[in-house]
Amino acid sequence: MTDMRASDLPAEAGFGDYVALLKPRVMSLVVFTALVGLLSAPVAVHPMVALAGILFIALGAGASGALNMWWDADIDALMRRTRNRPVPAGRVAPREALAIGLALSGIAVVMLGLAANLLAAGLLAFTIFFYAVIYSMWLKRATPQNIVIGGAAGAFPPMIGWAVATGGVSVESLFMFALIFMWTPPHFWSLALFTKSDYADAGVPMLTVTHGRRVTRAHVLAYTLALAPLAVAGAVTGIGGPLYLAVSVALNLWFVAGAVRIWRRTEAQAEADGYRAEKRLFRFSLYYLFLHFAAILAEAALKPHGMGGW
Repeated sequence: MTDMRASDLPAEAGFGDYVALLKPRVMSLVVFTALVGLLSAPVAVHPMVALAGILFIALGAGASGALNMWWDADIDALMRRTRNRPVPAGRVAPREALAIGLALSGIAVVMLGLAANLLAAGLLAFTIFFYAVIYSMWLKRATPQNIVIGGAAGAFPPMIGWAVATGGVSVESLFMFALIFMWTPPHFWSLALFTKSDYADAGVPMLTVTHGRRVTRAHVLAYTLALAPLAVAGAVTGIGGPLYLAVSVALNLWFVAGAVRIWRRTEAQAEADGYRAEKRLFRFSLYYLFLHFAAILAEAALKPHGMGGW
C-alpha cells in the first residue's frame, strides 16, 4: 500500500472556502449595480424593503457562483487562475457545492418575492437559471460567442433592483441592462488576450482559442465602438444628466483609444512588454463600468436637491 502524507490530503474546508464558493468579487459587482438600479428608480422604497431586496439579490448571485463552481470543477482544475478554487482543490465536495447552490437559489427567489414583488423574484430566478444552465452548462463550452450571449446573466441585476423599487421594467432599466451586456465582451476578451493558454488547456472555446488573438483584438475594438455611443446615450434617459454625460464621454474616449491601441499591436509587440496594454485595458474596463454606475447613482442623489438630471 502506498503511504500518503498528511500534506498530500486535501485541506479541510474553512469559512473562507465557503465564502469563495459564492464568488464574492462577482457578487460585489452584482450588489452594486442592483443597488444603483434600485436607488435610481423614480419611486421611494422603504429602507427595509431595499435592504431585503439587495440581500436576496446578493444571495442569488452567490447561489449562481456555487452552481457554476460545481459544474465547472473539471475545467477549473486545468486553469492556473482557477485551480485553487474550493471545489477543484478538493476542499469542498462537488455535491456539497451543488446543494448549497440549490438551497440558496430557492431561499433567494422565494424571499425576494415575499419582500418585494413577483417580477423581481422572477427576474432573479431567470438570472440564476441563465448563468448556471444556459451559460455554464451550454454556452461556455459550445461557442466562442459564450461571453457575448452569456453576458446577459451579469446584466440583469440593475433590472432586478429597479423592479424591486417599481414592480416593473422601463427604458432606464433596459438601458442599464444593455450597458453591462455590451461591456462584457470587450472586458472578458481583453482578459483572454493575456490568458489564452488557460482556456486552451481547459478546452474552453474562447475567441482567442478558436479564432486567434488577431481576430479577438478586432472584436474588442468593434464591441467598444458599439458600446461607446450606447453608453453616452444614457445621458438623455431619466437616470442621466450633465454629470453622467461628462463622465461617460471621458470614459468612452479613453476606452476607445485603448481598444484602438491593442488592435494596432502585433503579438510580437504584446509579448515583448508582457501584454501591458491589454492588461491596462482590462483593468480600466472594471473602472469603466463602476464609474458609469456611480455617475447614475450621483445623478439620483442630486435630483432631490434640484441639481440632477436635465
